[in-house]
Amino acid sequence: MRRLRSPLGVAAVASLAFLLFMVVLGPVFWAEEAVRTDTMALGQGPSADHPVGTDGLGRDVLARVMVASQLTVGLALLATAIAVGGGLLLGGLSAVLGRRAGRLVNGFIGLVVAFPGLLIALVLAVVLGSGGTSAAVAIGLAGVPAFARLTQTLAASVAGRDFVAAARVLGVGRLRMLFRHILPNIGEPLIVQATLGAGGALLAFAALSFLGLGVQTPDYDWGLLLNEGLNRVYLNPAAALAPGAAVVLAGLAFNVLGEFAAQVFGGRASDAHPSGRSIRPVPGDALTVEDLRVAYGDAEPVKGVSFRVAQGERVGLVGESGSGKSLTALAVSGLIEPPGVVSGTVLAGETAMVFQDPMTSLNPALRVGTQLAEVARVHGRLARKAAAERTVTRLSDVHIAAAAKVVRQYPHELSGGMRQRAMIAMGLMGSPRVIVADEPTTALDVTVQKQILDLLREVSDRTGAAILLISHDLAVVGQLCSRVLVMYAGLIVEDLTVERLLAGPAHPYTRALLASVPDMAADRSQPLATIPGRMPSPAERPAGCPFAPRCPLADSRCVSELPPLEDGVRCWHPVLGEPVTIMEKGSER
Repeated sequence: MRRLRSPLGVAAVASLAFLLFMVVLGPVFWAEEAVRTDTMALGQGPSADHPVGTDGLGRDVLARVMVASQLTVGLALLATAIAVGGGLLLGGLSAVLGRRAGRLVNGFIGLVVAFPGLLIALVLAVVLGSGGTSAAVAIGLAGVPAFARLTQTLAASVAGRDFVAAARVLGVGRLRMLFRHILPNIGEPLIVQATLGAGGALLAFAALSFLGLGVQTPDYDWGLLLNEGLNRVYLNPAAALAPGAAVVLAGLAFNVLGEFAAQVFGGRASDAHPSGRSIRPVPGDALTVEDLRVAYGDAEPVKGVSFRVAQGERVGLVGESGSGKSLTALAVSGLIEPPGVVSGTVLAGETAMVFQDPMTSLNPALRVGTQLAEVARVHGRLARKAAAERTVTRLSDVHIAAAAKVVRQYPHELSGGMRQRAMIAMGLMGSPRVIVADEPTTALDVTVQKQILDLLREVSDRTGAAILLISHDLAVVGQLCSRVLVMYAGLIVEDLTVERLLAGPAHPYTRALLASVPDMAADRSQPLATIPGRMPSPAERPAGCPFAPRCPLADSRCVSELPPLEDGVRCWHPVLGEPVTIMEKGSER
């Protein structure tokens, strides 16, 4: 509903109402007037009885324009359907055919798409013969290559994913692979392109009818009416302007609907979380997560995560690779892309995201200042000058010297530490209540790493923003955070303070993580401590504790029953009040 109240939403509703009025009600209200001849008003200009004049037989031009709406728009939609259907089939086949056949299809698409679409439509219209249906088929076939190229590009981005490979292993047929596994995952941009393409098809169809290759008398459409009006343009310009205005307005209406579809399906300017529940601030807490789940088909890498982060609190989310911590951060920020499905509740204020590698997060083709200013202009609705001024201020806030110069530079001209500072500044372009930092120091040396951590602490103290720090490095978390959430196999297994972490955590997995970190007192003659076994696959759903197969304290209850998260620990046999011992750090582990 919020999108419908935006300027674009209002324009989209008005455009849809305009098209429906023309197509549905036009023939109902003006059908008789469109065929009634007035021998006393042959070829007249605008008058009270005929607002845009009459044609050579005395028929009302405005009435004929309104009645022609149904045939014109209907045939344009037919052409769009042909282009979309053919493009989906041709562009998607290259992703499911063998390598040699796929190359042939790709080569054919590349060859045909090099020719202008209208030129192809003209040739096909001549070959198929004149007539409305023939023209629609010609325009539709001419639009197939462009739509196929888009489908081909999108399908290629999906065809290499694991779920497609798994379907191939299971012996799924090519057509089923295309329509079941590939097309549903690229549907959003295709819907947007189809909506925009309808406007182009409408214009092309009017052009063919204007040239005499489209609708033939006694039928008529806007292009044919435009041709008739142009013959008398010096006597009655309104007769030519009316069908021309109808073509322009209908084309604009389709384009507005396409832009609105891009906003809806692309998720721009949205306040909705992928789970379908709105992200809204909660008094007292900067972030509340309840039963958050992320699923990819049968695999569920995040299996029901719940936690709270208070305003100004700095919380670390740790775990080994594959534990689900980064997916949790992306889900909290609303950045899970299809085919991922998010469920649960996320209640948060304005959220900023600092990614692991700023070189891949910043657009290398745009200046740093342009990218930061875009945040303020899109989300803050600031004017260009005000956004530019805020960009310099925010870069200065993160201790980047000569910020006025840096805004004119490209990402590759900055060092790794400066790029990460620029990412933090981008997050501060708004007024975030939560900053989600996904391993922001991984690619940095220890000196710059400390500077970034100090900067995050300073930003949190100055703005009151909470920080959710994702890391696999307990030392990094200990430097910044006051509280730690430990994840394993998609579950939070322990919620504890940093002091308790250093004194001795209660969960065997947390103790094993701590034991695997060497310190200055470690016996160098002994091998590094490791955790035996492996983490269960996201597709596995163990009945009991997922850490049980690797835990030295596990018993039959641990294998058969999942422990609840009580007093900050999810374990049937927590180790209470004991520091991590030398034995736990020894070679026996």
